[in-house]
Amino acid sequence: MRIFEDTYLHKGLRKQLIDFLRDERKITDEDVLAAMNRIPRHFFLDSAFDRIAYEDRAFPIGEGQTISQPYTVAYQTQLLQIKKTDSVLEIGTGSIYQASVLAEMGADVFTIERQKKLFDAQEKFPLKDKYPNIHFFYGDGYQGLPDYAPFDKILITAAAPYIPEKLMAQLKVGGKMVLPVQDIDDAQTMLRITKNDDGTWEEETFDRFSFVPMLKGNV
Repeated sequence: MRIFEDTYLHKGLRKQLIDFLRDERKITDEDVLAAMNRIPRHFFLDSAFDRIAYEDRAFPIGEGQTISQPYTVAYQTQLLQIKKTDSVLEIGTGSIYQASVLAEMGADVFTIERQKKLFDAQEKFPLKDKYPNIHFFYGDGYQGLPDYAPFDKILITAAAPYIPEKLMAQLKVGGKMVLPVQDIDDAQTMLRITKNDDGTWEEETFDRFSFVPMLKGNV
């Protein structure tokens, strides 16, 4: 049985990563950086990745999925403009790292995973007791969670081919959705959507990224 320890070495490597995100990657939201500095990223990876867990890159977690690059997590979280007690719908639980960052910032997180093996693995999540404000669901992210809507924020952590209408319907007026939308090539453009009171929305365009595709259904 694996014993999870957050040593001085881990903390030092984590601080180096946070300094890199601030100084080199130009992440400016100190609340996001502080939350990520408090979370032991190596807990979310196989022990084989223990020494390299704080490099700024993605790693495989099984089922063709990855734990996102720290820069990507910081970037999307910063765009969401999280406030304490925000209700956040996350599409794509994956490793639970992104959900943990949101929960560490005080959000009430509702996260959906379509891969049954990844969903079942959540039972072994080492920080489950620390984050009772993360609520796990198995299902199709395109359908969202209408029974728990509306949400203050929605985060999609996979490449969407378009802005999902059912998710827009579950976003509060004035709420924000952050998602990467597929371009004509293999990359995606990050969008931030703000919902208007008449049901329309405003779009802001940001940098380009590379995500795994957002797929329909559950497996």
